[in-house]
Amino acid sequence: MSDLRKINIDGQEIEVDGAMTLIQACEQAGVEVPRFCYHERLSIAGNCRMCLVEVVGGPPKPAASCAMQVRDLRPGPEGQPPVVKTNSPMVKKAREGVMEFLLINHPLDCPICDQGGECDLQDQAMAYGVSGSRFKEAKRAVDDLDLGPLVGTAMTRCISCTRCVRFTTEVAGITQMGQTGRGEDAEITSYLNQTLVSNLQGNIIDLCPVGALTSKPYAFTARPWELTKTESIDVMDALGSNIRVDTKGREVMRFLPRNHDGVNEEWISDKTRFVWDGLRRQRLDRPYVRENGKLRPASWPEALTKAAEAFKGASKPAGIIGDLAPVEAAYALKRLIEGQGGVVECRTDGAKLPAGNRGAYAGTAAIEDIDAAERILLIGTNPRDEAPVLNARIRKAWAHGAEVALVGPKADLTYDVHHIGDDRAALQKVLDMDADDEIKAKRSLVIVGQGALQEADGAAVLAAAQTAAANTESGLIVLHTAASRVGAMDVDATNDAGMEAISAADVIYNLGADEVEIRDGAFVIYQGSHGDRGAHRADVILPGAAYTEENGLFVNTEGRPQLAMRAGFAPGEAKENWAILRALSAELGAVLPFDTLAQLRSALIDAVPHLSQIDHVIENEFQQLESGPLGDAPFRNAIHDFYLTNPIARASQLMAELSAQAKALKSERIAAE
Repeated sequence: MSDLRKINIDGQEIEVDGAMTLIQACEQAGVEVPRFCYHERLSIAGNCRMCLVEVVGGPPKPAASCAMQVRDLRPGPEGQPPVVKTNSPMVKKAREGVMEFLLINHPLDCPICDQGGECDLQDQAMAYGVSGSRFKEAKRAVDDLDLGPLVGTAMTRCISCTRCVRFTTEVAGITQMGQTGRGEDAEITSYLNQTLVSNLQGNIIDLCPVGALTSKPYAFTARPWELTKTESIDVMDALGSNIRVDTKGREVMRFLPRNHDGVNEEWISDKTRFVWDGLRRQRLDRPYVRENGKLRPASWPEALTKAAEAFKGASKPAGIIGDLAPVEAAYALKRLIEGQGGVVECRTDGAKLPAGNRGAYAGTAAIEDIDAAERILLIGTNPRDEAPVLNARIRKAWAHGAEVALVGPKADLTYDVHHIGDDRAALQKVLDMDADDEIKAKRSLVIVGQGALQEADGAAVLAAAQTAAANTESGLIVLHTAASRVGAMDVDATNDAGMEAISAADVIYNLGADEVEIRDGAFVIYQGSHGDRGAHRADVILPGAAYTEENGLFVNTEGRPQLAMRAGFAPGEAKENWAILRALSAELGAVLPFDTLAQLRSALIDAVPHLSQIDHVIENEFQQLESGPLGDAPFRNAIHDFYLTNPIARASQLMAELSAQAKALKSERIAAE
C-alpha cells in the first residue's frame, strides 16, 4: 500500500509516496536538484553532498536530499505539510562550498578532456559554483588505471562519486572496482590492478559525471556538438535495446543507450556499444557475380539479370533469412520466393520453433516481469552471453530475493543459481516435481534459450518448458539470440521441412545468413552488408544496407515491435534491403505490389495486424504444444563466443581483440593448477 504524504517544495504543495527520497519528490514537482553520486538505478551513497536542500524546522544545516525520505520529515507546528527549500541562501551557500571542495584537486583539463560538452561537473560548476577558489596549494594527482581496451581512465579527474563501483558491483555483478584510502588519499582503484571482465562495463562511461572514465575507442574522434543523433534499435541480440546512433558525416561514431524501462532500462551491452567500427570494415559496396570460379565487380542491372536467370531456371528455389534482417525485408523475400513456387526459412540455426503459435515462439511474459519474479527457471541458456542486459535484470530480481534455478551447462551468471543438472533428465526432474499452492502463489518465470531448442528434440524441450510454466502458473520467456527471428516468425517465413527443404533447393536466396553452411551445387544469391561467410559462398552478391542505414521494423524476444531509424546512408552502390527485392521481382516479371516503404508496411500490417502496435508487448495466447519424448543429450548453449556472433561483430577489430582477451582469460592457469 502506498503511504501518500503532502510536502511543500519551494512553495508548491504536492502529494507523493512517503517512501520517496526528497530528490525524487523534487523531480516530481519539476524542481531541479544537482547531483553527482545519486543515480536512481543504483544504491544511495550520499557522498557528494551536491544535492543539499533546506528542511524548514529541521536541523539548522542543509540535508542531503538523496538520503532522506519524505516520511522522515516532521509536519509544521499546526500540522502543515513539511517545507523544503531548494533555492534559499543556505542552499546556495552550501552548494557553492561543495563545488569549491570538489574542484580543489580537479585538474583544468576541460579543453583537452573527451567529456567536454557532456560533463556534469562542467555544467554544475557553471550553474551552482563560484568564480574563484580559496585553495592555493598544489593539486594532488593519482595514477591512471588500466581497465582494459574499452574504458579509458584519467583518475586525477575523479570526484569519488562511486557510481562506477556501485554499478559494477550491483548491476554487472563483478567485484574488481572499489575505493581505498581515506581523506586526501582516497581513490577509486581496481583490485590487484585487474582489468574489468564484464559484458556491461561500458555503462560506467555513461555513469561517470566527470571525465575520469571515457570511451577508449571513441576518444578524441568527435565532439558532441558535431554529431547527428538518431534514436534507433540495437540488433546485436534479440533484446531490442533502445539506442542512440551518433554520426559525423557518413560515419557512425558511437552508440549510446536510451532509457526504456520495459526493455533495457538505461544499460546496453559492450557489443552493442562498441561494434560501430565493424560498420566501416569489410563492407559490400557494389554488386559482384562469380565468373570462372572468381567473384568480379558488376553493375546492378547485370547482377539482377543473373539472379533472375537463375530463378527462371530453378525447379526448387528457396530463401533463408539471416539474424539481422528487418521484418520488411523478410516479408518481401517471403512474397518473392513463394511467388516463384519456393519455400523460405528463418530458423537457420535449426531451432524447433512452431509456426503460428506465437505464445510458444515469443512467450507469454514480458521482460519487465523479471523485476517482480520470485522464482526463475533457466532452461538451456546462458543469459550473461545471450542477453547481458536481461541477465542484469535477473540479477536485480535475485538481489531482491528471487530464487534462480538452472537446467543446462554450469556458468558464472553473476548471481547464485541452484544448478539442477545439465541434461534432459534434469528437465524431466523439474516436470515431475509437484507444484503445491505455495509455489503457485509465487510470481515465477520460465526462460528457455535457443540452445535448448536446436537439437532434434527441440520441440519436446519447448513443450516441456511450457508444461513447467503451466504447472507453476508461470510466464514463459523464449530468449532468442537473433534480432530478426520473432519478426520473421510473425510473417510466417517458415516451411514444414525447416532447413532440410533449403538444403534440397537448387537456387538459394541468402538474406544475410552468415552462420549457415550451404551445400555445393546450389546457385547462391547473397544479399547482405558485409563480406562474411555468406558472401564467400555466393554466385551473385547484392550489397544491402546495415541496420543503421535503413528504416526497419524489428520485433524483440518478448514480441514487442520497435522501429530502427536510418542514421546514415549505405556505402557505395549498396541499397536498402526491401528495395533490392522489389527490383529483383521486376526482373522476374512478378512485381511485388509496393513501390515505397510505406506501401510495404501497409501490406505487412494487413497481413500481420499486430505489427502496427509499435512499442507494445502483444499479449500472446498460451497454446500447449504436443509433448514428445525428451532425448538424453546434455544441453548446449547457443552462443560460444559473445563478441563474434554476427558479420558486423566479426568485421570489428575491437570485437576480435575482446574475443581473444576472453579466450586468454579462460585458458589462464593459476599456480595451484
